[in-house]
Amino acid sequence: MNMFRLVVALLFLAYGLIIGVLNTQPITLKLLFTEFQTSSGVGIMLSLLLGVVVGGLIVLATLVWPLYAKLRKATLAVAPSQDAGA
Repeated sequence: MNMFRLVVALLFLAYGLIIGVLNTQPITLKLLFTEFQTSSGVGIMLSLLLGVVVGGLIVLATLVWPLYAKLRKATLAVAPSQDAGA
């Protein structure tokens, strides 16, 4: 399984390098208080990375944390009953 993950990671890295090499046109990224010059390949990769991070945080906040809280409550509810039975 680890070899599969390594191969997938290397494929994505190669894909990112190809995007960066093929998209060399300069662009200006204008942010709220600043702007900077970069190539369009870097801009594409940064926007993809930002999308993955924001999407991961949304999943974490709306799915993982509530399920973890339910699991913690269930574990605490089961723990005293196990102590009483022993």
